[in-house]
Amino acid sequence: MNFNTNIPGLKDVEITKVEEVGDRIALYVQLPKCTHQCPVCKKETSKVHDYRIQKINHLKWFERLTILFYKRRRYVCKCGKRFSEKSPFVDKYQRYSKEWNQVVNIRAIKAKTFKEAAEVLGTSTTTVIRRFKKVANKQLVEGVRLPKVIAIDEYKGDTDAGTYQLIIANAETREPIDILPNRKKETIKNYLSQYGADVEIVVMDMNPSFKAAVHQALGRPVIVADRFHFSRYIYWAMDEVRRQVQKEWDKYNRTKCKRMRHVFYKRASKLSPKQQWYLQRYTEMSETLKVAHELKEIYCEWFDWAKTKNDVVEVKKRLLAFYRKVEEAKLPAFLKAIQT
Repeated sequence: MNFNTNIPGLKDVEITKVEEVGDRIALYVQLPKCTHQCPVCKKETSKVHDYRIQKINHLKWFERLTILFYKRRRYVCKCGKRFSEKSPFVDKYQRYSKEWNQVVNIRAIKAKTFKEAAEVLGTSTTTVIRRFKKVANKQLVEGVRLPKVIAIDEYKGDTDAGTYQLIIANAETREPIDILPNRKKETIKNYLSQYGADVEIVVMDMNPSFKAAVHQALGRPVIVADRFHFSRYIYWAMDEVRRQVQKEWDKYNRTKCKRMRHVFYKRASKLSPKQQWYLQRYTEMSETLKVAHELKEIYCEWFDWAKTKNDVVEVKKRLLAFYRKVEEAKLPAFLKAIQT
């Protein structure tokens, strides 16, 4: 029995059978018999030698993954040459249809993750990664020049090149520009040396190896600490003081303070009455902890205010005022944070 339903990518293909195989749909297909040119003697022939069943992965049909069982003819010429018929929907020696290959190239770039693209297309993550690399290599333009303001940051990708990769983006438009295979100093330095002639400002966390690579590749550009990492150093300083102070307390207060450590991180204005009680209790037990919490609150006030202002001079002036308070407090953890 032949089906006349038109399926994307299978135009002029005869569907001889449709059946359900588990959670997938299996289509048994073949092409109409026609005359083919011999690749050796160039003469035409329509004599069929035999058939081969080829299993091919295709696009979803009614939201279900589709498998094609293609009954492929092999013709024979008078010269003795045997050859397969030309197929409009799959290339020779391929396990995926042409339509599937086109979609995976788009999905590999557009999808949020490789895993997501793989699940939609019914394939493995490694297959999608290979297709992504193939497309990326084709589209890589020689002579790339980075913009004046760039941002760099690491992320965990866990590829065959390493656990961590480095993303480079336009800091003004927030558009990603490139992804480096690893976060090694030499990799960053070589890339910036090759493409970073126009870079004047680099937004980054204060990773020492990143900083050294940027200086060696670009000279002395303006390095701006992104606000997430800048804030993180202040909170780390607060936590370091807490851990040092609570070591001197008895077991009960030491354990309880550790469990209630979130009261030191939240804005004081957002604490519940119970949380305020614990905060007051522990800051009264240690003057050092009280000063550290006050410095954290001063920083948070400056940070919230600075996000709403465009006056760089005034923002910097108030930040320096915060630095002076840190220097007056003489807490090593906070002094280290502002010197990073």
